Order: sequence, then structure tokens, then C-alpha cells
Amino acid sequence: MRLIATLAMGLIASVAGAGNAPLPFDVGGAYELITQDGETRTQIDPNGHGQLLFFGYASCPGICSAAMPTIADAVNVLKDEGLTVTPVMITVDPDRDQPGTMNAPLAKYHPDFIGLTGDAAALQAAYDAYSVQKELAYVDPDYGPVYSHGSFIYLLDAQGKVLTLFPPILDPDRVVELAQKYLGEG
Repeated sequence: MRLIATLAMGLIASVAGAGNAPLPFDVGGAYELITQDGETRTQIDPNGHGQLLFFGYASCPGICSAAMPTIADAVNVLKDEGLTVTPVMITVDPDRDQPGTMNAPLAKYHPDFIGLTGDAAALQAAYDAYSVQKELAYVDPDYGPVYSHGSFIYLLDAQGKVLTLFPPILDPDRVVELAQKYLGEG
């Protein structure tokens, strides 16, 4: 956990800069999961677009409700500027996030949001590849399980390579500015 915190502090410092240098550590990798519509999807965008990837859950009352609107706003601005980027969320709550159950909550953020789930092994492979940890924080009597989980937003190219990470505290304009630099538009 200390390594992740150290990397996070370095990342926040590097994101504050203006460059598009490669990450100083390896993160990301292959996954094969199921969309909210029941289709198989990997880290490669089938339409050849960059991706903004977040690990959370579709109806999260916590950090997801801050990060996912940021992603949605950035995707809209990027599209207005001629750069299509796909918003993607990999669930940390597969009991609740299943094909068919993620559609409405994700559509509230953006109509193009892709929600991904899978069996325990497939999800764990994605968590491990992206250094995501999740833990049951508590059970709300009305809401149900509430998880603490990684909160970075990953910028991926069309082939699924992680270009950089954004802390969820960045505003959408900064995400747009940096995404344009990494994706070669801007």
C-alpha cells in the first residue's frame, strides 16, 4: 500500500506538469470481461478509440460519483474537439454490477459508458494488471455493501496501452488537455 501511495504522489506531481512522458512504472495489461450488454470486451477498443478507464461500481455513492462525471465531461469536450474517447468502468462490485443492471446507472453519467464485469478470476486479473485494490468498507443498511477502491482514471490508447493516470481530483478541462497531448491531438 505504501508503494501505491508513493507512486500516487509522484503521479500527481507529473500530471501537474505539461508533458506526455511515459509512466515511470508498469501498469495495465490484458483483460477479457463482459459488458453491461453481455458482450465480451478486452482492453482493445473495438472502434479504435482512446479510452478513459476507471475501476468502481455503477451506483457507487463515493469517489465514483466524482470521477465518472469528470470522465463523462472530458469525453464530451474531447468529442466536440474531434477526438472520440470511450468511457469505461470495470466493476469492483460484481455482485451488484451484472449485465443488464449497469445500463441505467452508467447512462446517467454518459450514454457511451461501457460497464465491465466478469467472474472472480477475470476481474482479479484486471485488478492485478492495473494495481487496483478493493475492500469492503462497510455495509449501509439501505444501500448495501460500500467498497473502498482505487480511484485513478487510466488513459489508454486504442490498443489498451496505459498512457498515463489521472487522479480523480483533476477537473475535466485538465483531463482533456492532458488526454489531447497523450493521444496526439492538441
